[in-house]
Amino acid sequence: MSTATVTAAADSPATAVYGVAGMSCGHCSAAVTEALSVLPGVTEVEIDLPGRRALVTSAAPLETAAVRDAVEGAGYQLI
Repeated sequence: MSTATVTAAADSPATAVYGVAGMSCGHCSAAVTEALSVLPGVTEVEIDLPGRRALVTSAAPLETAAVRDAVEGAGYQLI
């Protein structure tokens, strides 16, 4: 089961950190970034490749199922 740390204040963007298994190179980072960037409301994606994490900033908190579908669609696993 995956967990995300989400922070948001009134009238400010939501930021969440997701664990992503299977990333090992720049191509992996680019694939996950692209997959998450197209989710509605996402304004920024930062990948921590050594930590295998994705930091996602969005207009509102994202549904975990949507994030999981995007990550898995790119060939990786949300952890």
